[in-house]
Amino acid sequence: MIIAVVGLAREARIIAGPGIAVSRRGAGLPPLIASGAKGVISIGIAAALDPALKLGDIVIGSHVTNGSTFDTHDGWATALAARLPDRRFGAIAGSDRVVATAAEKSLLRIKTAAAAVDMESHIAAKAAANAKLPFAALRVISDTAEDSLPPAAAKAMRSDGSIDMGAVIGSLVMQPNQMPALIRTAQNAGIAFKALLRCRSALGPRLAFPDLG
Repeated sequence: MIIAVVGLAREARIIAGPGIAVSRRGAGLPPLIASGAKGVISIGIAAALDPALKLGDIVIGSHVTNGSTFDTHDGWATALAARLPDRRFGAIAGSDRVVATAAEKSLLRIKTAAAAVDMESHIAAKAAANAKLPFAALRVISDTAEDSLPPAAAKAMRSDGSIDMGAVIGSLVMQPNQMPALIRTAQNAGIAFKALLRCRSALGPRLAFPDLG
């Protein structure tokens, strides 16, 4: 069994399958690991920190940084790359909150030199390290380094990865002029989710987990 750590419910639906146990935001990781997991992968969408990254680009993590640094498994990263020719390697930053603005992304890029940031990779990496399991990270870009999310989008995700429509509507009532930016954010996310679907198909049932003997 491979554990896939995701953030959003839509990511979970894309990644789930036989032999894949999905954890949203790290929920239930200890019992999943104890049940016989072979590896842990952080997979889903992410925000770009590197200005060269475009919507839908694929980043395979070389390591994850969040105060501490966690290396990814060389063999697994190589296997992911072999199945995804249009990808790049780079560090992934983990954040406990949404990194919403272009200014915040720029500062985090300077601090970490990471290519992308998400809210799950550091959770998955720490759990894998503690359990001495192979760890990998694969993220698809849903907003570029120059993009700033509208307030409604930044408030949209609940802790379980579902969308809080009440928060979105409340934010729109307070700031109705953000609607065009919110529509654009949704369209950009759609591009990323399509790319994630293609990744899921290319990686196969074990998410390219290598034969470790």
